[in-house]
Amino acid sequence: MMSRLFRRWFKRNFSNPQAVILALLLFSGFILIFLMGKILMPLLVAIVLAYLLDWAVSALQKYNVPRLLAVVIVFIGFCTISLAIIIGIVPLLGHQVELLFTDLPSMATKIQTKLLALPELYPELVTREQLERVIQQLGGGLSNIGDILFSFSLASFKNIVTIMVYMIIVPLLLFFFLKDKKTILDWLTRWVPKQRQLSMRVWREVDIQIGNYVRGKVVEIFVVGIATYISFVVFNLNYAALLSVLVGLSVLVPYIGATLVTIPVALVGLIQFGTGDTFLYLMIAYLVIQALDGNLLVPLLFSETNNLHPVAIITAVLFFGGIWGFWGVFFAIPLATLVVAVIDALDESKSADELNMPDKLNSVDG
Repeated sequence: MMSRLFRRWFKRNFSNPQAVILALLLFSGFILIFLMGKILMPLLVAIVLAYLLDWAVSALQKYNVPRLLAVVIVFIGFCTISLAIIIGIVPLLGHQVELLFTDLPSMATKIQTKLLALPELYPELVTREQLERVIQQLGGGLSNIGDILFSFSLASFKNIVTIMVYMIIVPLLLFFFLKDKKTILDWLTRWVPKQRQLSMRVWREVDIQIGNYVRGKVVEIFVVGIATYISFVVFNLNYAALLSVLVGLSVLVPYIGATLVTIPVALVGLIQFGTGDTFLYLMIAYLVIQALDGNLLVPLLFSETNNLHPVAIITAVLFFGGIWGFWGVFFAIPLATLVVAVIDALDESKSADELNMPDKLNSVDG
């Protein structure tokens, strides 16, 4: 019974050879990345960067700039910006992370003092015994910070080696992907079956949306991060650079990211400024930036992308993030868009086959 239902479902959805080819291409790509993603990570990073920067090369070509010269200009600009970030921002972030770990004991003491004052202010909500148990648990967690730092220092050498490999291999791959884009694509298409019209149609539908989304998301990260950093510096907030980077990266995770990153911002502001006017103005400025991002910047940057349901977006973030980590989170919405486009294409193909079925039957009868 089950086998008959499965055969009927398979025949109804994959009777078209192009649908089978599309399914095989997607399945093969998924298995390749899932099994060899860590080994091929420099290659995948270079492909992503080439995809991001190809629009700039194409834009220069529209002004009659030869492709090789356009590639050189874009590549030099990318390397210059990357070096500026590595030299200017990364050391600052490292210094602020070090300060944060150094200040954690004093911050814990301040939090403990504020918590112990709660039973006097709100005796009907919390008791001193409950707070003492919470403080004891927090103290046990803070005592493990030294072990965490030690294990982090042991892994730092491996991380440095990995970064050095990326800094050499990824730029080389990026340059050749941009320079020889047509040659590489022509070579890859040789291995794809000729009946790939359905696959190409899905790719054309998704290509524009993925490109707009990825480039828009990069712009959003920088705009939100810079705006947040300026506001934090105006208020002289501690760890301004570190917190602003967290806020910028939080836009990668819709709905969840903004909620999670608000907690450290509020905690640092509360410990530094207390519950006075400065803390209130800081949080107002932060919430205004979040509101402008959600209601002005996002509609402006992503007006051409599909409007996915929030449940679909959160599910995609959890699923692809759990499989591929950072890049899974980064591409969660484009991958969800790809899934929707594939489903729509298969439905259209199935409908077309059903419409053509009477003609096939008539030709057989004739």
